[in-house]
Amino acid sequence: MDDANGFSEFTKQSSKGVIILYLNLLYKILKATWVLLFILIRPFLKLSEKNTIFVYVGIAAILLLLLFRAFLMYKNFQFKIENKYFVLKQGILKKTNTSISFDRIQNINFKQNLIQQLINVYEVSIETAGSKKTEIAIKALSFDKAQALKKQISIAENTAVEIGESKIKPLLKIGFLDLLKVSLTENHLQSLLIFMALLIGVYQQIKDLFKSFGKTEDLDSYLNEGTNALFGNIVLFVVLLGLLLLIAMISSFVRIVFRHFNLTVFVKNKAFEIHQGLTTKKTIILKKEKVQNITISTNPIKQKLGISFVTFKQALSGKIAKKKDKLIRVVGCRAEQITTIKAFLFDDASFEEIEKNHADTYFKTRMYFRSFIGLLFINLLTYFITEDVRMFLGNLLLFPLMVWMIHLKFNKTFYKMDDNLLMVANGRVEMHHTYLPFFKVQNIKMRQTLFQKRKEVVDLIFQTAAGKIKIPCIKKEAAMHIYNYTLFKVESSSNSWM
Repeated sequence: MDDANGFSEFTKQSSKGVIILYLNLLYKILKATWVLLFILIRPFLKLSEKNTIFVYVGIAAILLLLLFRAFLMYKNFQFKIENKYFVLKQGILKKTNTSISFDRIQNINFKQNLIQQLINVYEVSIETAGSKKTEIAIKALSFDKAQALKKQISIAENTAVEIGESKIKPLLKIGFLDLLKVSLTENHLQSLLIFMALLIGVYQQIKDLFKSFGKTEDLDSYLNEGTNALFGNIVLFVVLLGLLLLIAMISSFVRIVFRHFNLTVFVKNKAFEIHQGLTTKKTIILKKEKVQNITISTNPIKQKLGISFVTFKQALSGKIAKKKDKLIRVVGCRAEQITTIKAFLFDDASFEEIEKNHADTYFKTRMYFRSFIGLLFINLLTYFITEDVRMFLGNLLLFPLMVWMIHLKFNKTFYKMDDNLLMVANGRVEMHHTYLPFFKVQNIKMRQTLFQKRKEVVDLIFQTAAGKIKIPCIKKEAAMHIYNYTLFKVESSSNSWM
């Protein structure tokens, strides 16, 4: 490699980055204005030939201005490495300079969408702990330059990890058929709701389009006739429900394949290297010391198939932690792979012989009270809308379902702890086990309502850099023991939480 790849002087992206930046600008504008394009179709068709030429010239001028803007963004985006700091300067009219210490850098990830794959460049994103968004996204680097940048920062942290082809046997490799099994265990109701939301959005756009043509009454008439025909035919209604369920399952499969295609996990130099993605390929380096806690999730179908999902949580701001695309999740893990991951992160994380500590029965009482209030509200609201007493028959189904869900929630809420590690379990149909090393806790507090005070129970809340973990409704005496022990482990530990 030449000296330029040492990054001691300011370096630009690949010249191909102009294409990526230009297409990104076009995408943002189309995403914000595509509805207007449909609305303006009718007025555009009525324009004279002379005025049409002016429209085309205006569009061409806008495209050229965007291209010029993309070029300026490329030209002014420069970075270098200086004294264990990543230094970036960027901007067109408003110039900014950013300097990030290597100690704050949490992840350096590689990503390739379809366009980047076609022109053979990589996007390199640099994330820092606690940032509300990715601090830096370098849109176009050659593979060699991206590797060199990763190596420069990794060497400074003594955790060099080589990206790319590896002769090391992967910890986990998920094939196409395995992804099919994973998709069967997904929340299909969620996929169906997303699909329905998409349909509603499309309907609104179609309605706006018909309105621009003055055909709103025709659309409403057509929809009313179709709705009456659907609900008047039971067989057709059942077929539609079956079709929607099939669409939900296909949607789950497509989503899983696009996100986790060719999922491969390696363990290298105190870090996980994760490769996945179909249209957008991602490579994620997850360092052991950066992981705050992990959550292992399963459900009855996953258990039958012998698989679990592992979610790795790092130091992120609250806003970013809620975004699913920022969560690092490994799907389709077998029991032996789960054991390897826990042993790698926590050295010794065997909880099989440790007794479960369940929440106090007050927790169940509280759930019954809240659920009863919710059920009462639903009944009253439905009655005022329908004014039909027969709707109360629905409680014959809702009440047993409510009792069953509360029973599941209570039985699946417990905690275990050993000398160094806390495990908190929760869930209803799906089961989640969260593993938290005590020394990673940043703050711990006990919360108690007036009703809890009478029962001498508290909620124990652990604040970590990755968010909150709560043990609900345990006896105050047990909570005090955990509280004091956690403070002791935090104060006495010499390990860094980052």
